[in-house]
Amino acid sequence: MKIKHILNIASGVLLTTLFTFNAHAQLGTNKETFTRADTLRGMLTPLRTCYDINYYHLDVKFDIDNKFISGNVLFKYTATQDFTKLQFDLFSNMKVEKVVYKGKEVPYSREFNAVFVTFPETIKNGSKDEFTVFYSGNPTIAKRAPWDGGIEYNVDSLGHKWVSTACQGMGASVWWPTKDHQADEVDSALISISVPNGLKDVSNGRLRKVTKLKDGYTRFDWFVANPINNYNIEANIGDYVHYSDTYVSEKGKLTLDFWPLSYNLEKAKKHWGANTKPMLKAFEHWFGPYPFYEDGYKLVETHHLGMEHQSGTAYGNHYQNGYLGRDLSGTGWGLKWDFIVVHESGHEWFANNITSKDLADMWIHESFTNYSESLFIEDNWGKQAGQEYVHGTRLGIQNDGPIIGPYNVNKEGSGDMYPKGGNLLNMIRTIINDDEKWRGILRGLNKTFYHQTVTYEQVVGYINQQSGKNLTPVFDQYLRHANIPTLEFMTIGGKLMVKWIADEHAFNMPVKVRLKGGEYQFITPKTRFTPLNINGATKDNIEVDTFNYYIGVLID
Repeated sequence: MKIKHILNIASGVLLTTLFTFNAHAQLGTNKETFTRADTLRGMLTPLRTCYDINYYHLDVKFDIDNKFISGNVLFKYTATQDFTKLQFDLFSNMKVEKVVYKGKEVPYSREFNAVFVTFPETIKNGSKDEFTVFYSGNPTIAKRAPWDGGIEYNVDSLGHKWVSTACQGMGASVWWPTKDHQADEVDSALISISVPNGLKDVSNGRLRKVTKLKDGYTRFDWFVANPINNYNIEANIGDYVHYSDTYVSEKGKLTLDFWPLSYNLEKAKKHWGANTKPMLKAFEHWFGPYPFYEDGYKLVETHHLGMEHQSGTAYGNHYQNGYLGRDLSGTGWGLKWDFIVVHESGHEWFANNITSKDLADMWIHESFTNYSESLFIEDNWGKQAGQEYVHGTRLGIQNDGPIIGPYNVNKEGSGDMYPKGGNLLNMIRTIINDDEKWRGILRGLNKTFYHQTVTYEQVVGYINQQSGKNLTPVFDQYLRHANIPTLEFMTIGGKLMVKWIADEHAFNMPVKVRLKGGEYQFITPKTRFTPLNINGATKDNIEVDTFNYYIGVLID
C-alpha cells in the first residue's frame, strides 16, 4: 500500500487518494518508454525460469550509524531445465563480494541491477542445488516510505534508533540479493538480522533464536514456514516490547503477536485489541481462514504508515481510527476503525496468499483489499454501511489511466486500482446478485489459489466460472481503460432506446434501472441502440442505479 494526498479545492475537503507513487497516466498521447534495465527487472527470461527458488537464508548485519549492511544469502533451488547460467538481482549500488558454489568462488557479471552467475558444470533439470552470495553496501535510503523504497532510518521519541525496510514496487533487491520477481515465491525462509546490542529485530514468521555475538551485536533468527513474496521480507529494528494473544476460528488457534515501541505498550494493547479480532472475524468470514497459521499473525510498529509484510504487518497509524485520523470515504464509516490494521491485514489474503505474477496486475492486491474495507464495515455495521463506504471512496478516483500496467517491465498501473478497483468489485457483486455466491467466490479464490502466484486470466476466469457469467468485458473496461462506461438513453421513433458507450466493443454489463418510484430490474444493453423493454419507460421517468454502479448516464 502506498498513498498520496490531494486537496479538493472545490469542496474544501482534504481527500486522501490511494495512489501509487509511480502510477503515471498511460494514455496514447503520453506513452511511456522502457529500457533494457526495466526488462531485466520485469521479464521472466530463461535465466530466471531455469530455477525455482525453494529456500533463502538471509543473514545480514545492520551497521546503523554508517547506514551500512553486510552479509550473505543462501539460495536453495530446483532446476527446471538444464542450464549453466542464471540471473539473480541486487541493486547496482550494492557490492557483490563473491558468489560461492560447492565451496568455491564462481564467476559472475553485472548488467544494471541484474547479476549473472556462470557455473562450472551443467545444472541438470530436476536437480536440487544451492549457492551463496556475499554482499555489502549502503542501500538506498527511503525518504518517503512506504511510497518509495529502501531502508528507513529514524529515532523514536526517546532517542532510540528505529530502522525498517519497505520495498514494494522497487523490489527486495534494493537491500538483499534475490530472484526479484513476484512470479516465483520462495517456499520458506530463515531471516537472520544482527543489530546493535540493546535493540531488537522483528521480522516475518516466528522467532527461533536470539544469539549474543562477540562484536556488540545480537542476532535474531526468524523462520517463515509458508511461501512468501520477497518484497514482504522485512527487518524492523528498535526498542520493541512484545505481548501476545490468540484467536480461535474455523481452522483452530491462531497466535497473535504484537511488537509496539516500549513506551506505547499500554496504548497498543487497548487500540490493537479493539481492531485486530474484529478484523480477523470479518476477513475469515468473507475470505476463508487466515492463510498463514503456521507463521502466526503479527503487528509491528513502524515509523512509516504501513505495509503488508506477511505475518508481520507494519503499522504506523499512531493508534488512531481512520487513515491518519481521516475518513477516505467522507461518510463517517471510515472513522470507526483503524485503516492500517484493516487494510494491511486484508493483504494477507490478497497480495500475500494470492500474489500477482507481474506487478502490472497489482490490482489483484489493491482492488480486492480496498474492497475488503467495505466488507469489514458490513460485517460490523451492516450491508448498507459497507455499501455507503465503498460508494464514498469514489472521491479518490482519478480516471487518469489504465489500472493494469504494462507487463514484463515491473510497472504498476494507475492508483485507481484502489478506489476504482474496489467499486468495480462491488459492481461485480451487484451483477451476480447473490451474496452467498459472492462470498463463496471470494473464499474460493483464496482456497483455489492458496499460496500461489496468479495472472489476470486466472482470477477473472475463476469469477466467470463460479458466477456463470462472462464478466471479462466488464473487468476489461474498468481495468484496461481510463474511461468509465456511459449508459445512453435516446428516444427513436417514439421508443426509448438504450446502449453502452464504452471502449470495449463487446461491453454488455447488466445494469439496474427502474421507473421513478418502482423496483429496480436488470437490463443488459449492448454497444448499439436496442429497445428498452420496460412498459411505460420514458426519458423523463427512467432512473439508473448509480449508487452501486460507477458509470456515466446520458439521457438525450
